Amino acid sequence: MRARLSWGWLGAILSIAIATIAFMALTKALKGVDFAHVLAAMQTVQPTSIALSLSLVAISYGSLTLYDWLALQMIGRGDIPFRIAALANFTSYPISHGTGAVLLVSSAVRYRIYAPHGIGPAGVARICFLTGLTFWLGNLTALALSTLHEPGAISRIDQLSPEINRFIAVAILVGIVAYVAWTWNGMRTLGGRNWSVPVPSGRNVFFQIGIGLVDLGAAALAMYVLIPETMDVGVAQVIVVFIAATLLGFASHAPAGIGVFDATILVGLGGEHTEKLLAVLLLFRLFYHLIPFVLSLALFGAVEAYRNVNRRKLA
Repeated sequence: MRARLSWGWLGAILSIAIATIAFMALTKALKGVDFAHVLAAMQTVQPTSIALSLSLVAISYGSLTLYDWLALQMIGRGDIPFRIAALANFTSYPISHGTGAVLLVSSAVRYRIYAPHGIGPAGVARICFLTGLTFWLGNLTALALSTLHEPGAISRIDQLSPEINRFIAVAILVGIVAYVAWTWNGMRTLGGRNWSVPVPSGRNVFFQIGIGLVDLGAAALAMYVLIPETMDVGVAQVIVVFIAATLLGFASHAPAGIGVFDATILVGLGGEHTEKLLAVLLLFRLFYHLIPFVLSLALFGAVEAYRNVNRRKLA
């Protein structure tokens, strides 16, 4: 119990530290920004770029639904239709990420979706663990590979030399390879006597990583296509900074990574084009965070209302 409390306090301190540093960096990055120029820059984005960005956002959220589908296979509930897995994922992810209480809200929303199909709290906990595992495996793999290719981009964020960042990237990849080797026989479980979860086998780990790469790659490209050519920012640079921003945003537990995600993007990709980049960031926030958040709330509300009507009819 004491160990759990210690880890809890350590996590809270780390989250506060990340958020504090990020907001300081964000304040510095926004100093002297003319928001009239930002709005003007938003209006110059081509409709084709907006349409492409929205399409990539749809691909990203579409791949996210595979997180729950794979988790259901892992816990032996492959009988549940894919549409239910997609509904649980699309309602839980935007709402939980948008509120910042990822574990609590995602568990509650998933329980409401899965309970009528015979999945209780323990099953929901296993699904949340496995979807989180898929997320982190994909993100860490993408971060390591992109850092190897573009170590200077991450150096602007962590202030370490490109050589040290390459070493860290290699260490991450070695850890992932070791994890794949450990799970290869498909007989691994995590947890204790009262609660345990089967860990995906090595072959399924590759599938997990692939889902994460598609999800993250599509999301990063959704931002990249909004960036004007005059900024001269490469796609690899955008991907590595985007991944770092996403992970730091999750670690901070800030709603939608607000402040932390934005500061990381502005520090990693900014410079003399801060106002143009801020315009891109605001558009991306609209497409990737706000619109899905509103849609998921509306969809979850509609499901709950439909169930309430059916209960009254049966009463």
